[in-house]
Amino acid sequence: MNPILLLTLAVGLVGSNSLVLSPLAGEVAASFAPRTPEEVMIASAIYGGGVAISALVLAPHADRVGLRNALLWGLMVLTGAMGLSALAPTLVTLCLAQAVAGAAAGICLPATYGLAAEIAPKGREAETLGKVIVGWTISMVAGVTLSALLADLASWRVVFAVLAAFGVAAAWLLAKHTDATRPTGASKPPPPWVTLRIPGVASGLVAVAMFMAAFYGVYAYLGTHLTQTLGMSTATVGLVTLSYGAGFGLAAPLDRVVDRLGAARMTPLVLGAVAVEYLLIAAMQSSALGLLITAFSWGIFQHLGLNLLIGRLAAIDPSRRAAIMGLNSSVTYGAMFLGTAGFKPVFLAWGHGGTATLAALCLVAAIVVTLAALRPLQHPAQ
Repeated sequence: MNPILLLTLAVGLVGSNSLVLSPLAGEVAASFAPRTPEEVMIASAIYGGGVAISALVLAPHADRVGLRNALLWGLMVLTGAMGLSALAPTLVTLCLAQAVAGAAAGICLPATYGLAAEIAPKGREAETLGKVIVGWTISMVAGVTLSALLADLASWRVVFAVLAAFGVAAAWLLAKHTDATRPTGASKPPPPWVTLRIPGVASGLVAVAMFMAAFYGVYAYLGTHLTQTLGMSTATVGLVTLSYGAGFGLAAPLDRVVDRLGAARMTPLVLGAVAVEYLLIAAMQSSALGLLITAFSWGIFQHLGLNLLIGRLAAIDPSRRAAIMGLNSSVTYGAMFLGTAGFKPVFLAWGHGGTATLAALCLVAAIVVTLAALRPLQHPAQ
């Protein structure tokens, strides 16, 4: 089986566990009555915190044990945590299970991204990484949609049981169809602040923080804007999400253009395109159809931007790839929290147009940081 497909499925599995609890919160709360959906979402917050801490503390050890081994162990722990989530007798148990799942995902994501960069054919690094991050589309479109359907037909516990079964299959296929990778790091990984001193890492992470905070700040309030401000149905929210996911997934063939033209040239252009997308979203805020159409192109440029930013970080130092990718995951989940919380006052004061405009400013900051940091740091495709 193609190892790139396995890495894509691994990202899809991690992403599904990240996104699935939100649409199931009401049903989970009912089974743990008198708990509320807001209390259930504490488990999701704990999961995100687990990812951020694990990516910072545990992910650097993946360089020492080998990226493939780290991913395999992470998948096995994640599978166990999803199985425990399915069997959780109380909300406290579910929260503990999601904390373990977050710790495992904090290893899986950096190992997956690092392994994709490691096994990519020469000159096709962006194309390979682009295929792997399509796993986020799988989790958003297929994972969330099918999970909601399964919960309606059976129960939320079946959703986590099915995810655990997929986890078993993914771990088995990874063990069978991939070879163990050679450890590249030191016997004891350096602390995070040492990794931050590597030229290009800090600036790359600042760009990632701006990029992801902008995304989560807009995406988090899109559903509320459509349903409460525009009076649209929940199905309309699903269609806009589907449009974004379709654009994100269908952008994968464009990653070859990145390999051909080089990341140094493409990164400012793509980030600029994402900034324009946010301005279009602000302009289209009163039209559900306009937002539906704009979401598709937003997904395309978001895919390219994420690929470029991750690819740049992964190329900096192959011997510390897991440590750098761990910092990337930690910053991403930190930006998820800060973007959602930080954009809330803007949304309440100026609506969706305000959040989209602020997101565009975040992208301008990311472009400035990227241009200032351009130096011998080149994408491996170059």
